[in-house]
Amino acid sequence: MTDPTYTPPRVWKWEAASGGKFASINRPVAGPTHDKALPVGEHALQLYSLATPNGMKAAIMLEELLEAGHAGAEYDAWLVTIGEGEQFGSGFVEINPNSKIPALLDRGMDPPVRVFESGSILLYLAEKFGAFLPTDTARRTECLNWLFWQMASAPFVGGGFGHFFAYAPEKYEYPINRYTMETKRLLDVLDRQLADHRYVAGDEYTIADIANWPWFGQIVRGEVYEGAAEFLDAASYRNVARWAGEIFQRPAVQRGRMVNRTWGELSEQLHERHAASDFQDRTADRLAGP
Repeated sequence: MTDPTYTPPRVWKWEAASGGKFASINRPVAGPTHDKALPVGEHALQLYSLATPNGMKAAIMLEELLEAGHAGAEYDAWLVTIGEGEQFGSGFVEINPNSKIPALLDRGMDPPVRVFESGSILLYLAEKFGAFLPTDTARRTECLNWLFWQMASAPFVGGGFGHFFAYAPEKYEYPINRYTMETKRLLDVLDRQLADHRYVAGDEYTIADIANWPWFGQIVRGEVYEGAAEFLDAASYRNVARWAGEIFQRPAVQRGRMVNRTWGELSEQLHERHAASDFQDRTADRLAGP
């Protein structure tokens, strides 16, 4: 147990053994740790990801575009196992110098366009295909308000609450209380917004919903951080729960949440995605055989 009276030194020194569950991959410097080229499929859009809440956004967006009839949104999704440090391979770092999933490469552009940060990917795809982003100034701005609100809140919910509640090697009251309070405040902000609107940014399904659902929708549904829904009294946020359930029923969301997933029911894991038929033919249970 770490001493709770810890006094920071004048100059911090990195101890590679610290960091709990992620100690083997956390480090205070950027750049690649090894040479590794990224695989490339036949489609113009290449997604490199893992089905974390942030990673899920990109896959859901691509599936929503395909569901809406945008054939140009066909894509290859390649698994990046962040627990093994694959995000520090030279090929991945070329696309995302921040070494975080998801990352997207649009090979249909000349030269190819790299897109990193989940919010940037959503905005890029929305503008590329003219979908899930209002065109008039007021509604577009409201949508972007809630997109960037989610991007700003993710470090408190994931890196703060999620880390100290679920992943930290020791349980400490202060950080858990600190980030629980902020997560509940954010849930209340969203609950009040959804009291008067069907969707996050109004009465139209947009990238604001796609950004927020993998975080707040999954929290109230009990699908992230075991025990967190009860701990946060998530059921009390009735408007968020209503919205989360409705979004979950969308076929594209159900497919997108499976892409690059490596945990849970085998039938809900699609480690790689290269064609629509993969959801029927190449899920982990199908590949495992009888």
